[in-house]
Amino acid sequence: MTMSHATERLITPHHPATGMASRSRRSSLRNAVRAIRPLRTLWGIGPAGRHRIAAPGGTVEGPATLQLTGTVPATYWRDRYRRSVLVTDVVLVVLATAVGGHVSTLAFTDPDRPAVVVAGVVALLWVGMLQLFRTRSARSMAVGATEYKRVLDATAATAGLYAILALLVGGTGGRYFLLIAFPAGLTGLLAGRWLWRVWLHRRRIQGCALSDVVVVGQPADVQYVLRQIERKSGGAYRVVGVVLDGEATSEDEEETSLASRHAPSFLGVHHVTSAVARLHADAVIVAGALTGGNQAIRDLGWSLEESRAELILVSSLTNVAGPRISVRPVEGLPLMHVEQPTFDGGRHLVKRTMDIAVSAVALLLMLPLLGTLALMIHRDSPGGVLFAQTRTGRRGLPFRMYKFRTMRADAEQQKAALALANEGAGPLFKLKDDPRVTRIGTRLRHHSLDELPQFWNVLKGDMSLVGPRPPLPDEVAAYAGHEGRRLFIKPGLTGLWQISGRSNLGWDESVRLDLYYVENWSVTGDLQIMWRTFKVMIQPEGAY
Repeated sequence: MTMSHATERLITPHHPATGMASRSRRSSLRNAVRAIRPLRTLWGIGPAGRHRIAAPGGTVEGPATLQLTGTVPATYWRDRYRRSVLVTDVVLVVLATAVGGHVSTLAFTDPDRPAVVVAGVVALLWVGMLQLFRTRSARSMAVGATEYKRVLDATAATAGLYAILALLVGGTGGRYFLLIAFPAGLTGLLAGRWLWRVWLHRRRIQGCALSDVVVVGQPADVQYVLRQIERKSGGAYRVVGVVLDGEATSEDEEETSLASRHAPSFLGVHHVTSAVARLHADAVIVAGALTGGNQAIRDLGWSLEESRAELILVSSLTNVAGPRISVRPVEGLPLMHVEQPTFDGGRHLVKRTMDIAVSAVALLLMLPLLGTLALMIHRDSPGGVLFAQTRTGRRGLPFRMYKFRTMRADAEQQKAALALANEGAGPLFKLKDDPRVTRIGTRLRHHSLDELPQFWNVLKGDMSLVGPRPPLPDEVAAYAGHEGRRLFIKPGLTGLWQISGRSNLGWDESVRLDLYYVENWSVTGDLQIMWRTFKVMIQPEGAY
């Protein structure tokens, strides 16, 4: 495979640094790249298909083909994954209907309708519904809660049809089958999907089952997408190449090279097709507006037809969840509608009901644990067991938030003396090695056990199980512009900030996560966050 009149930049690989949030670290990375600049050279590929790559001992020539060893096309592992999930679904459905049929056998008195026939028909209908509801769609499998919701909808539809048929046909065994087969099957299906996700996640950590992508766009847009893929794609994508559109300065090239872990970079959108072919990419991600506008994107899509690579467009709508977006075509013009966020209504009533139920049960079940922790705190250092602090709740109303005391009794008096050592961003006060924290307090903070008394705040209605981080009044006073939108809903015992790094997060990132939750929360999302919080408590990160 050759490329005519193409220009590509290759940087000698080295271990990339991470965490480019701070300007000082970015500067040090630039210096490191400048230090190895002699090892980089521009090389062109002519009709002969030869290239030149910089090496410590000089330049090396070779055929102009880049092979990524050990990679497998995304279509291969996706099809294999779908087949595996299909087999699992069929086995679980057959088992569930068989158990339901066996238990209800004695209730079927009509010899013309034996339980095994009913179970077989229901199993076929159930598997068909799972296919009809697209539960194994490549767009939803192993990503988000859509897959689980579709499994639930397919099961509910099957159960509903069975209930209607059972009423029409008559018999006494139908209700036994309904109460046994469908709950057991749904539990098995959801557990099976989750186990397959765990397996897929582990494979991706090992560098397998990844979609190789080429990112194209303006330098700033490309760098943003690269950072998001690195942090949030769950290992689903591997960037194998970058195509920069428009003029790119040397600083842009260095930043992009670092963010892409030194993937080959090309100049000019007209090189995308050749880059996809040479790098065996599964998809092309357009990071933003291209120089040629909509026509450039249309031409790019046509040029990728032979390669079968997917074309993925990054929306300019950031921090808007999928359920709030709908596309309505009008005379060939796709119009994207964004639903306005709501802060009252039925969903919030469901959320409050869940808060009351979960917090009441949690407080009741954890009484022995709470008593044990209180005794340990009392013996560890003088002072009260609980620490009460004024926080700001929904609509700016203050409330008293309770935590187990993890610092010495005079911690507030020492805060002024430690102001110069503050490591927190924005109005936050944080110290990674805070000398005021007690011995037992360090352990409690490490596993977030000091926050268990906040279940009482949830039960009272001051807080919710999931929500934005409860801010101090001083923080609220320093809010600027849109930051005050964090107060549109109740603060949470946990939230996106809790499962995304906690104290390791900068101020801007904490605000962004809170605002995203405020405008896009859902009951399903809350359940996911609570589940991930449980895992974070076992394997904590950023808790200090």
